[in-house]
Amino acid sequence: MNDSAKPLSPDDLGHRVSEVFDLIGALYRRGLRKLEQGEEVEGVSVGVRSVLVLLHRYGSMTVPQMGRVMTLTRQFVQRMVNDAMTRGWVEATANPAHQRSSLIRITDEGEAVITAILAREHALNRQVGGELTDAELQACVRVLKEMLRTFDHVDAD
Repeated sequence: MNDSAKPLSPDDLGHRVSEVFDLIGALYRRGLRKLEQGEEVEGVSVGVRSVLVLLHRYGSMTVPQMGRVMTLTRQFVQRMVNDAMTRGWVEATANPAHQRSSLIRITDEGEAVITAILAREHALNRQVGGELTDAELQACVRVLKEMLRTFDHVDAD
């Protein structure tokens, strides 16, 4: 095992993880700006996009469930759901498991909107350079999941 394959000391790890957070912050801000540019095309805010993606990928959910998954307040998620509902992209349906917390379901129109957004984003993501390998991306995902796990105890509310 060479030195680059050995686990880092806690002090070195802390410095390297800080570098990753700095890059993630820049990537997140630039990504948001790019998504917001697309808002002119589809008329979807970043928050509504997040709600539509969740419902598209995982099916109907309650607002509290979405808030937990996205680590956002229920109030913020509710505002995004209300905006999407006004545009006809989602609808509330009865929740057999809980009378007071409706299930939010994506509509056919919402599916069309999020499918168009995801296709545009996929086309952009295909332009990522660096001749990345599957192994490199798997390692990246593993590292980010470990970093995320550090904050599992953080609550949005």
